[in-house]
Amino acid sequence: MVHIDKVYINGEFVKPHGTKTLTLINPDTLEAIGKVTLCDKKDAAYAIKCAKEAFKTFSKTSIQERGEILQRLYDAMSRREEELNAAVLTEYGSPISATRGRTRFAKNSFLTAREQMNRFEFESVLKDGSKILKAPLGVAAAIAPWNANYTHICQKLAPAIAAGCTVVFKPSEYSAIETQILCECFKDANIPKGLINIVNGIGEEVGSYIVKHKDIALINFTGSTKVGREISKNAAKMIKRTILELGGKSPNIILDDADLTTAVPNALKIAFSNSAQACHAGSRLYVPESKFELICEMLAKAVKEIKIGNIYDEECYMGPLINQTQFDRVQSYIASGINDGAKLLAGGLGKIDGLKGYYAKPTIFTDVKPNMKIAREEIFGPVLCVFTYKSEQEAVNLANDTIYGLAGYVSGADLKRAKRVAEQIFAGWVYINKGVYEGKGVIPHVGAKQSGIGTNGIDDYLQFRFIS
Repeated sequence: MVHIDKVYINGEFVKPHGTKTLTLINPDTLEAIGKVTLCDKKDAAYAIKCAKEAFKTFSKTSIQERGEILQRLYDAMSRREEELNAAVLTEYGSPISATRGRTRFAKNSFLTAREQMNRFEFESVLKDGSKILKAPLGVAAAIAPWNANYTHICQKLAPAIAAGCTVVFKPSEYSAIETQILCECFKDANIPKGLINIVNGIGEEVGSYIVKHKDIALINFTGSTKVGREISKNAAKMIKRTILELGGKSPNIILDDADLTTAVPNALKIAFSNSAQACHAGSRLYVPESKFELICEMLAKAVKEIKIGNIYDEECYMGPLINQTQFDRVQSYIASGINDGAKLLAGGLGKIDGLKGYYAKPTIFTDVKPNMKIAREEIFGPVLCVFTYKSEQEAVNLANDTIYGLAGYVSGADLKRAKRVAEQIFAGWVYINKGVYEGKGVIPHVGAKQSGIGTNGIDDYLQFRFIS
């Protein structure tokens, strides 16, 4: 069993002032695999102090120097890639096929930021000789959730470093083993002291302290809408810049001309990706009324073909939920759907037979009314609600009938029509005939409505200054 009793602050692994510990449980086997000593407010204060001091010099580094740091971080992660994969398997239970992809995405964040930085215009001169400068904002605070811990860490760190900011990071305490290996990568990359500072700790104590600290210039948070509201409220008191990627209840519209042999299995993948512990999960499926019975038959058949349980198998698609608390939360939503009169097409209450861990049954509800709890709230577990529509416009209206606006999905054969529908979905990302972004460009990472205030990369970490 691993005992993580040091944290990475100011370029060194130091013993935290905090004394509370958290036992880490493998959600697949339910075995205790580690223990982490949690930081407290004094540790957070020290991390902020070190980041503030480091900012004085790091903010003045050249693009070339920052590019070399980003490259070294990528190289260091590449050397430890398999260890990072293994940590996620045991600590989070994500299937190996998904884990590998997220690890590659995480390390590639540093190269993407370097490429963006090399093209970025940090200074522009107007015709009258006036200048517009884009200068590093200050010390950035970043907070990541457990559902893709080091992916979020790298996504937040990379543009901050490219902009010339130093960072204090509070990762999920449930992902301490992943974080420890990543911090060893930071150490191996020989980055400047105080550039990256990590504090494991409880959000209500350490996270809250960091958010409220006067020396924090920006807060980059990924997590629930509920916590995002609290962060916004506290940040507003000091007019701090905030980047918030929050919850979602994302719609997926299958148009009447869609190839159902592709669209239906894809709908399940979109709904149950990462065991549906994903804010962008397409948990509301809208299907043509005329094809409802056929699509339900296909869904019932396709859900039985999802491979669950052997997370080391390349063909496994779903792993366990992260812990007992999350499993109980998902069960309460399934019970709510049943009690409110929704009809079970697949799944239901209880664990999957033959599996020891926190495995919730992939569940599909039909006859769901728009005002039901399962139709309105983010469940963060494998529960899909199926609705019908009569017209294209009705489908769009239903899709937009939510407080959230993180992602959306459209399936259809006529791409012109599918694009027209996609452009009417009020969400930060909308995908047509697929479930993930497959390009390599830098894209805005944004949410609409109560899904947050998104990010556009390096710009977010810079202060614009006009000199005339």
